[in-house]
Amino acid sequence: MTVGAIRPGGRTARVRAAVLRAAGDALVEHGFDRLDLADVARRAEVGKTTVYRRWGTVTGLVADLLTDMAEQSLPRADTGSLIEDLRANARLVQRTLVDPRQGALFRAVIVAATCDPRAAEALHRFYAVRIAEWAPCVEQAVRRAELPQGTDAAEVIRAVSAPLYYRLLVSGDPVDEATADRAAEAAAAAARAGVYAPAGGLD
Repeated sequence: MTVGAIRPGGRTARVRAAVLRAAGDALVEHGFDRLDLADVARRAEVGKTTVYRRWGTVTGLVADLLTDMAEQSLPRADTGSLIEDLRANARLVQRTLVDPRQGALFRAVIVAATCDPRAAEALHRFYAVRIAEWAPCVEQAVRRAELPQGTDAAEVIRAVSAPLYYRLLVSGDPVDEATADRAAEAAAAAARAGVYAPAGGLD
């Protein structure tokens, strides 16, 4: 989920990159409820009409921001070991959430999703992309007989990140690397025990 370098492209790509960067800055500084397309255009140094024509609404802009973040996320690890793959996933989430910009950005978007159905839909799409990216590491573990047949790969990936988001949004406890490793180990242990598989899945 950590955003990498902006991909090269033509003028359209450069405008999109500038606007999305400006939108992220504004979200971090002011939150979703004060996000304004005219302000984003000013920050990005592009015409207001360009922003209104391409994105239309604040929610449309946030949705594209999440799409861009999903596109630029680092690819999943493929270590050949379930626990190492899940640990890599957990540490990636942890680094994102403690990053001064990315952590604040996610908090702002999650808050927006609680009160705006369109923002919620965009957030759900973002996480669907990320879960789809990482689910194969669980499916491969099933094929290697590390996990029971029928293990729900998406549920395992959700279980890895859930404790980290709980700390970020609810308890306020540190989201550190040790916590990330523990979340991965707990999810792996539960998956091995058949928690995410139908009864009788372990042959």
